[in-house]
Amino acid sequence: MARKMVWITNRNFRGWSCSDCGWNYAVPTLLSEAEAKSAFDRLALGKFRGHECAAHSERMEYPGGPSVTERIRKLVASGYKPKDAIDIVVQEVGLEFRDKPDVIDAAQSEAQDFLRRMREGIV
Repeated sequence: MARKMVWITNRNFRGWSCSDCGWNYAVPTLLSEAEAKSAFDRLALGKFRGHECAAHSERMEYPGGPSVTERIRKLVASGYKPKDAIDIVVQEVGLEFRDKPDVIDAAQSEAQDFLRRMREGIV
């Protein structure tokens, strides 16, 4: 199976990673505009294509369970439409973290980024 770029978001890391190794490319903290995010995605793709998996032998593991993007991706892979999968995951996060509005806001933001990437054909 060919390697691919995977979007990861959790409390320790937010950015692109390789599906086969520990290579990653973190998003800058002040990146907020859609145009800037698209430019970041294009830059990350170039860096991804140029990396050697052997140089990043250790696969990164993230504590705290699957990210919002991973949860959405699993639902889409099982047959849900992307918009429906996003709605389900955001509702789940809302129930899981009802007393933490910052986590809910971050999940909604990540879900919108996922939808944007789907529309642009990146994911």
